[in-house]
Amino acid sequence: MVKTSLLFAIAFVLLIASFFASMCMGRYEIDFSTLAHFVSWKWFDIGAMPRDATLLSNILFDIRLPRIVAVILVGAALAVSGGAFQAMFVNPLVSPGILGVLAGSSFGAALGIMISDNWIGVQLFSFAFGFLAVMCALLIARIYGKNAPTTILLVLGGVISSALFSALLSLVKYMADPYNKLPAIVYWLMGSFSAVDMKTLLNVSVPLVLSMIVLALMGKYLNILSLGDDDAKALGVRVSLVRNTAILLATLLSALTVVVAGMIGWVGLIIPHIARFMVGADNRVMLPMCLLLGGIFLLWVDTLCRTVLSVEIPVGIVTALVGIPIFVFALKNAKKGFA
Repeated sequence: MVKTSLLFAIAFVLLIASFFASMCMGRYEIDFSTLAHFVSWKWFDIGAMPRDATLLSNILFDIRLPRIVAVILVGAALAVSGGAFQAMFVNPLVSPGILGVLAGSSFGAALGIMISDNWIGVQLFSFAFGFLAVMCALLIARIYGKNAPTTILLVLGGVISSALFSALLSLVKYMADPYNKLPAIVYWLMGSFSAVDMKTLLNVSVPLVLSMIVLALMGKYLNILSLGDDDAKALGVRVSLVRNTAILLATLLSALTVVVAGMIGWVGLIIPHIARFMVGADNRVMLPMCLLLGGIFLLWVDTLCRTVLSVEIPVGIVTALVGIPIFVFALKNAKKGFA
């Protein structure tokens, strides 16, 4: 218990330190003393007005702060949803896209980009089709519900739904204007936080935070659900209610991350493994650790993407390049993590 509390404290401090480090890093570098002086003057009216106050305000509060907060929320949401899905399916290979939400959201966003120039419309299309894809997977599982275990049917329904919306995405890319719309679709599918603003952040932050909190509080029931449906029912758990609630919340988290930043893979697959190695398989502590580690991981990846070269690298590319070797290492002991 003491070790777990210490690990949580270290992760929390690392997240705060990463936040301030990321605020200082970028095309226009700001040292920590300048940041502290400006924040003290801006928020607490302490000290004299710093030089270039207007420029600092624009960089820190209009550009970096919304982006960094969005990165932390998206990383945490992907990690928590991935951890919840892995716990439900008792499978270390499960990721947030298992039920087709990422494929559906990608198709919706691509369709929105092709037929509209309104960014809000693109986000609405992405969110709506993400949920539609999951509804298709659940419908398929319900139709054949008596022929196989529920988890197997859900996975098969997700595979079919993902294949359908991936095909539809390819169709949209084929029909899109190759000089204007297609490059926008391709770049968006790579994942990026460059379009995040305060309005978008305010619209998604409340449902993201609430969904993560509720999923983390459901850790006890996810533990019981991992024993199997029969054992869970014997222990008095309403299996269908718990599973459907967890799927709804994890789907909401995944869909909102796509709305904010496009397709970002591997975070929801590798972070739960790292969290299990640190604090064990108990979802009551594993899911909160996923929240912290997901935010830290994606924050450093995004900082790397926007600082290492003169042009910004899409986040989805770097999460794959970094995530693949981590996953290869983690997969070796994946079953141990579920013990």
